Amino acid sequence: MKRALLQWLQIAAGLLVFALGVHLTIFANIGLAPWDCLGMGIAGHTPLNYGLSMTAMALVILGVDLLLKERIGFGTIIDALLTGNFVQMFNDLNPLPANGNMWLGIAIMAAGFAFMALGMWIYMSAGQCCGPRDALLVGLGKRMPRLPIGVVEILLWAAVLLAGWLLGGPVGVGTLISTFGAGLVMQLVYSLLRFEPRSVVHRDAAQVVREIAGK
Repeated sequence: MKRALLQWLQIAAGLLVFALGVHLTIFANIGLAPWDCLGMGIAGHTPLNYGLSMTAMALVILGVDLLLKERIGFGTIIDALLTGNFVQMFNDLNPLPANGNMWLGIAIMAAGFAFMALGMWIYMSAGQCCGPRDALLVGLGKRMPRLPIGVVEILLWAAVLLAGWLLGGPVGVGTLISTFGAGLVMQLVYSLLRFEPRSVVHRDAAQVVREIAGK
């Protein structure tokens, strides 16, 4: 039980760092990544703020993951419940005015990518499965085996971005930078940390429950 609790705290800490990174990409004010664009679009048409919009969306995606019979861990559930609200907390606490400089915005966004990668390293090291959106990508990829997973991801991002744009979510040069730059910064951070995400052995919720029960 103690091991599981410590890992849940580790997951929450990682998500807090990750959320700070997402907040910085929003604060950069040069356009958002597809999922964040959709979250802002939903917030603009409902009583929900960005954080609650992202939480509601994550819970819906979690339901889809279950229908797709993907592995769900406590990390997946904690991610769905906390990440969007952590980002909203940082959005509310930031006392600075919105950024208006393109180059400063690019630098802020790059810093955000670094914090996101650091947060994912902390979170994934707990080995309790990936977030709802990653599980959705894997589930869709299994059902489109003829397409490379990268193509499936691009199609998914395109659909999400189109929905966000139609709802009035912010789209700009930062959207393009997010699509290509986030992965590059992530790889750089992981190289510095000597971390290989694919080597992490994940345990789903059922396995963790059995561990807690001593079975």
